[in-house]
Amino acid sequence: MTSNRSTTLRMSVCEDMPETHVSHEAWIKEGLSIIVIGASGDLAKKKTFPSLLSLFADHLLPRKLVIYGYARSNITSEDLREKIRPYLEKTKDLDQSVIDDFLGLVHYQSGTGYGDIESWNCLGNKIVEFENEIEETGGISKANRLFYFAIPPNVFAETGEAIKTTCMSAKGFSRMIVEKPFGKDLDSCKEILARVSSACLTSICNIINTHTQLGQHFDETNLFRIDHYLGKEMVQNLMVMRFGNIWMDNIMNRNTVQCIMLTFKEPFGTEGRGGYFDQYGIIRDIIQNHLLQTMCLLCMECPNKLDGPDASEKIRDEKVRVLEAMDPVTLDEVFLGQYEGYHDDPTITNKDSNCPTFAVVRCFINNQRWAGVPIIFKAGKALNERKAEMRIQFKEAPAAKHLFDVDVPRNELVIKLQPDETIYMKSNIKTPGFSSAPIQSELQVQYDTRYYDEKATSNPDAYSRLILDVLRGKSASFVRSDELIRAWEVFTPVLHQIDRENVKPCLYKTGSRGPEEADDWITNKSGYLRNDAYVWYDGDICLKSNF
Repeated sequence: MTSNRSTTLRMSVCEDMPETHVSHEAWIKEGLSIIVIGASGDLAKKKTFPSLLSLFADHLLPRKLVIYGYARSNITSEDLREKIRPYLEKTKDLDQSVIDDFLGLVHYQSGTGYGDIESWNCLGNKIVEFENEIEETGGISKANRLFYFAIPPNVFAETGEAIKTTCMSAKGFSRMIVEKPFGKDLDSCKEILARVSSACLTSICNIINTHTQLGQHFDETNLFRIDHYLGKEMVQNLMVMRFGNIWMDNIMNRNTVQCIMLTFKEPFGTEGRGGYFDQYGIIRDIIQNHLLQTMCLLCMECPNKLDGPDASEKIRDEKVRVLEAMDPVTLDEVFLGQYEGYHDDPTITNKDSNCPTFAVVRCFINNQRWAGVPIIFKAGKALNERKAEMRIQFKEAPAAKHLFDVDVPRNELVIKLQPDETIYMKSNIKTPGFSSAPIQSELQVQYDTRYYDEKATSNPDAYSRLILDVLRGKSASFVRSDELIRAWEVFTPVLHQIDRENVKPCLYKTGSRGPEEADDWITNKSGYLRNDAYVWYDGDICLKSNF
């Protein structure tokens, strides 16, 4: 009965779907069941369901669609709809009718655990009922299934095995999206990979006996490890910038680049999540995944293809080559900080914890393009602003000081991921007026003003973009198992040493730029020179130095 309702409603609201960039692709014309596992949790409510709504509102999901939430909470389908409604109402500027139509597709299946075979069997039967109906009423014989794991990694294996045994699609693809963390170190990462793989292999044998036409399983082609930073517009833009502009390739090498800095800053602390954060720290939480993955895309060599069916694996091959050229991080290449009052979080049980909330890490890529160029990762909580950016500082212009009799600031290419998506090059121009001294300004593109007016829709959020990539079978923006292992090989030794030796972080005040010692450490390790006279142009005329 629930399947009948969802099918009828879905067809009524989307009978005349407008043309989109995916309208020509086969999957959009087929049936789709989306299963959000951990549906009553924060991640599902705040990210997964709102992103699905965005895709629904933009007509980027199939007409024949049903969405199921699965969790251990003893609630009804209507309870789930009311739980997620407040978060959906914050999504874009959507009519209430669109939200209501979307919620009409959302149903719920509870289970005693994530590996509860009986409950998964029940859900599987409901999905089969939906798939049979769209074939009988609409002649659609192909139907796909997407499983979103919004659950902790310790229940990945039992969930995967239950799905393998009961819920694989016999009429199309079955794809699985898995959220981080992907372990705490190399060993735990390998354990997670082995457990999921083992669950898949064990249950595939059982599935083949009963579904001889299946041919689908959760191997690397159907397993999508999501890192939402790889879905951000500026990160997605990297390959076009790097390999679509002749000037870009000529300046991105050790002959012209002084250093590369990747920065993540947020103005709040753990705020009640300290119990979780204290197990991981800022290096595991941000640097080892978000910033490292972004750096790989920024610094990799050009693949043979950047679009098309073979492009995804070629791109991921190049990312792995970057990681293979990096040595494991040592303690002398790490600076740690912790904000004052960190231990006041009531969820932190170890009141003497050395868990870093701020860290700077220096790495090198030992290949011909980047040998000797310092790569600086900087991340922190409870800082003075919200910001994520990539910054490439170039070397001094030859003989510039002799030519102008003053210090000439270095050029910088800055790519801002958040809060305002912007690309700008800090360039030297003549000071306005009678002076001929160089002054630094910027050549810039701001996405919100350059490509969108006040009424237009903004860029899609990262989760919406990545979920759509999964449906399209595009895996370039997801982390492959060999990438994951190599990333942990780079960071695990120093993380273990920090834990083993109880290395104490430097304290810093909340709302500051971080520990006062950090700037000197970065300068010494990278050769980065800060131009204190420069002021970012935000629409107001401003200048620190006099004309």
